[in-house]
Amino acid sequence: MPDDGRLRAALAACEDDRIIFDLDGIEAQYDALLRELPGIDVRFAMKACPVDEVLDCLAARGAGFDAAGPQEITQALRTGVPAGRIHYGNTVKSDRQIAEAYRLGVRDFATDSLADVAALAQHAPGARVFCRLATTGEGALWGLSRKFGCSPEDAVRVLTAARDAGLTPAGLSVHVGSQQLTVEAWQSALDTLAAVIEETGRHGIPLQYVNLGGGLPALGVLDRLGNPLHPPVDKMFAAIREGMEHLRTVSAGPLEFLLEPGRHLVADHGAIRAHVTRLTDRQQLGGERSHWLYLSCGKFNGLYEMDGLRYRLEFPAHAGAPTVLAVIAGPTCDSDDAYDEGAGVAVPRDAASGDPVWILSCGAYATSYTTRGFNGFPPLPHSCVRADRPSGAPGPERDPQ
Repeated sequence: MPDDGRLRAALAACEDDRIIFDLDGIEAQYDALLRELPGIDVRFAMKACPVDEVLDCLAARGAGFDAAGPQEITQALRTGVPAGRIHYGNTVKSDRQIAEAYRLGVRDFATDSLADVAALAQHAPGARVFCRLATTGEGALWGLSRKFGCSPEDAVRVLTAARDAGLTPAGLSVHVGSQQLTVEAWQSALDTLAAVIEETGRHGIPLQYVNLGGGLPALGVLDRLGNPLHPPVDKMFAAIREGMEHLRTVSAGPLEFLLEPGRHLVADHGAIRAHVTRLTDRQQLGGERSHWLYLSCGKFNGLYEMDGLRYRLEFPAHAGAPTVLAVIAGPTCDSDDAYDEGAGVAVPRDAASGDPVWILSCGAYATSYTTRGFNGFPPLPHSCVRADRPSGAPGPERDPQ
């Protein structure tokens, strides 16, 4: 687990609800990634944390960006990165979106279908295309296996059509699934990439790039039962390095590698200061009696991913106090705004309305999935901390994206 001392100091200093990002921690995570995968070119997946200060610090470190549409492209350009370091990674895009991205200077586009290739040829002439290969998504909390990507056979057709339409068939891309927990998923994806690179070479289409996508996990989240996940990141990096070397041997020419990490860079370096709305004890139909802990933020204003994982909760006013098992729920009048797996979550027996709650390792997707005020509950504001603020006090606040 990363050192979260700065985050804890900032959480302790907060008197209102907000999400806090540790920019030094994010930079250190970025540097560690490059040490594991030297020579790889990072395109941060903006959807994981579209916060200006976070994007600025990653851009200053040398990252480019993976954007899903013109709005994200515009935000990425505000960091000062050139358009050539922004990848339009969404295979789902309209004619107007393609044309706008092209006008903004983007020339790298992901694709996975002949219809999209035809639209790119019309609205982004001469652009470089990356054909996204489908993966099973097995081993990931979110598999991403249906909406995006095509078969190896279709990939050859797509890249051939791109070449014939005047586009540059530049490379391939994959995504092994978000919060991927297995080494085997990476090995399988790299084997598929190798087979397609060989096949495109036989069709006279030498590729220059391989985009390995996202999927590298956060370390500090729990599974739905509250158990640590212990993703084998060291073995994942070893498999990726080995796979990259193999791809170089089967390629007809030099290959460059891209990576689109999102949650791996930011999840463990963001935390929410929330508070207890109410701890209740009530009997439901059928005679079952249960405790419910309602928090000031939930699925619709910061904790959307509670359907797939469990966040670590700390109650600083009740350290070491007796606990009860409770269902955790957000503040809205919506039954989906809750999670309960197994016997419940241990919470302080004496938790009272207004007590602070620290929600750890939630720096990924907490801002981007947040609604703009579902049921009247606003999204969390955010702050960023640096080592030069030893008190942990929040820095200047910006409106959440």
